[in-house]
Amino acid sequence: QVQLVESGGALVQAGGSLRLSCAASGSIFSIRGMGWYRQAPGKQREWVALITSGGSANYADSVKGRFTISRDNAKNTVYLQMNSLTPEDTAVYYCNMDFSGTHYWGQGTQVTVSS
Repeated sequence: QVQLVESGGALVQAGGSLRLSCAASGSIFSIRGMGWYRQAPGKQREWVALITSGGSANYADSVKGRFTISRDNAKNTVYLQMNSLTPEDTAVYYCNMDFSGTHYWGQGTQVTVSS
């Protein structure tokens, strides 16, 4: 069984920064892609960023240039550095990891950006 635990969500003012973390534990053999998604109130969950096992990163247009995804394979952890936050970034952020074709989700961490 695999568990993903996120941390780092908080209330922050517009223009501020946050760093989210998501650590995997349990029966881990290999992790392919690691990603972040978010869901704002009343909206569908949307993809934010993805990083491959080789370290290649891709971003949604809405966060490109402001967010940076990274991973520490030794710690089975993915990070999301979020800069220049705006109220539109307010959402519950979820991590997702691909364990050789089986995807797991974290429980979510709340990010609230005040204007």
